[in-house]
Amino acid sequence: MRKRNIALGLGAALALAGAGFFASLDKETRGILMYLPTNADVLTWSQPQRNAAFRALDRLPFLAKAREIAPSATPTPLPPGKPLTIPGLDDYLKSQNASALIILQDGKVRLERYALDFDAQGRWTSFSVAKSFTSTLVGAAIKDGFIKSLDDKVSQYVTGLKGSAYDDVTVRQLLTMSSGVKWNEDYEDPKSDVSQFNKVKPDPGENAIVSYMRKLPRAHPPGEAWHYNTGETNLVGLLVSSATKRPLSEYLEEKIWKPAGMEAKATWLLAKTGQ
Repeated sequence: MRKRNIALGLGAALALAGAGFFASLDKETRGILMYLPTNADVLTWSQPQRNAAFRALDRLPFLAKAREIAPSATPTPLPPGKPLTIPGLDDYLKSQNASALIILQDGKVRLERYALDFDAQGRWTSFSVAKSFTSTLVGAAIKDGFIKSLDDKVSQYVTGLKGSAYDDVTVRQLLTMSSGVKWNEDYEDPKSDVSQFNKVKPDPGENAIVSYMRKLPRAHPPGEAWHYNTGETNLVGLLVSSATKRPLSEYLEEKIWKPAGMEAKATWLLAKTGQ
């Protein structure tokens, strides 16, 4: 009986120690430990897993590698403006499973609201917001002379695409998703391109995204039809890094993040092959 009591006491002590350690962690780490995804396929995650992981993906190297982007030494001030009241806003955020909303007018913050236990110090995976950054960096690369023209062939800079359906696609067509290359963006189809392109093993010595995209067939002549294509948004980033011969995150830090006066650091998630 005494041995059993000792064992129970030790177990209780370990449980308390574990609970104390868990409570000492920041809420993002606690959340990801509670709802840890079991695979890297974002499309299959439950909503609680997404809510936890999307604010902490850069802490999970087994899901995605990342590079850090340094903040500006002189952050741009965002003073408060006249408070804006929106009836039913909290209910709307809840219905949309939204974590935050900020409204700026004339450089002043009129409303700043958070949900899902998120706050101003947190960071959230931006996903499609990155399109605005990468397309802007194409403009920077043209201004800096790394890309000569929007009418240049993408394969001129991303040489791994030569001989593929992307060989005659221009930078302009890539930016406007009018390459004409066949692509399935069905998020509920486990065999769709958007579901598969991050899972395929890269060809030896080749970039991960190029390995997948260069094998796609053509559906339309370049420039004739618009079709949403997540893979091409990744190619835009690779285009910039290939043309500048610099990591995309480094070029972003120099051309956008620091000049814009961003107060906090950021991280740029990478492909399997590190781009």
